[in-house]
Amino acid sequence: MSRTARLVFMGSPEFALPSLEALAGAHDIRAVFTQPPRRKGRGMKLEPTPIGAYAEQHGIACFSPQKLTPAEHAELLASYEADMFIVVAYGQILSRQILDIPALGCVNAHASILPRWRGAAPIQRAIQAGDTITGITAMMMAEGLDTGPMLNRAKIEISPDMTASILHDRLAEMAATTLLDAVDSLMAGTATPETQDEAQACYAAKIQKDEAALSLAGDAHSLSCHIRAFSPFPGAYIRTVSGRLKLLHASVAEHTEAACEGQFLGCDNEGRMLIGCGDGVLAISHVQLAGKSRMGAAEFLNGQSWQTGQQITLPPDSHGE
Repeated sequence: MSRTARLVFMGSPEFALPSLEALAGAHDIRAVFTQPPRRKGRGMKLEPTPIGAYAEQHGIACFSPQKLTPAEHAELLASYEADMFIVVAYGQILSRQILDIPALGCVNAHASILPRWRGAAPIQRAIQAGDTITGITAMMMAEGLDTGPMLNRAKIEISPDMTASILHDRLAEMAATTLLDAVDSLMAGTATPETQDEAQACYAAKIQKDEAALSLAGDAHSLSCHIRAFSPFPGAYIRTVSGRLKLLHASVAEHTEAACEGQFLGCDNEGRMLIGCGDGVLAISHVQLAGKSRMGAAEFLNGQSWQTGQQITLPPDSHGE
């Protein structure tokens, strides 16, 4: 059995929370570094990140610098005499000087099977691309973006109905287990880091706001992947005769009649809204009208006067709606 590791944890969002909880239960978390508090809600009160809130609740030393720099923080980080720094969705790039501080290096949990989907949005890009498998990679950190040697990987199937929200939660739990295994192997001296195959690398670009506007000119499968990848955020939307409508869950409908792009075809037996696209028909189960809450498609249609066969979509306007 490997000894207890001395760790400094660096992370910010909800995704990182299961990892911090698991590591805190098995090892010695000496300090936490997270993003600064942000103003949220109607009152615009400063709220800590989920990781910052956990550290505060459990009496763990917590720091939230705007920028983590060797000049300002190297001495502080070194004072914790950490075996490793553990990084999960921290939101800052670590310099070489900081990467070199812990005795056994810095370990990152990344939400893809590297080298596929390096970068900021691996969960969304995997679903958007129609991938059927993704997972978590624990790797030793290097100066490049998600380029370090891999310690271990865990895989999960992306089912046809899985949204980014569902996959996010599954991978967050997997990251915790994967990191525990990585820390144990490094502490025991049995880790065998594997170099990534650069020929297989691809980049998961950050989600841009203008990607949310959805054209129904594509095929049903690609559109359903796009919709699920952007659910719940930023929410793929179309302009309709009833206003801007986010499509929060979609699948390919088994519909034999020919349909025009943007044509409303009624509901199927499961209460899903059927809309024609460039090739095929989309079955939409959940939607959100601008200014309203998320709702089932059948509930939404109860408040509309759409007729089967009606053209319900409008072209994008000059403001990108």
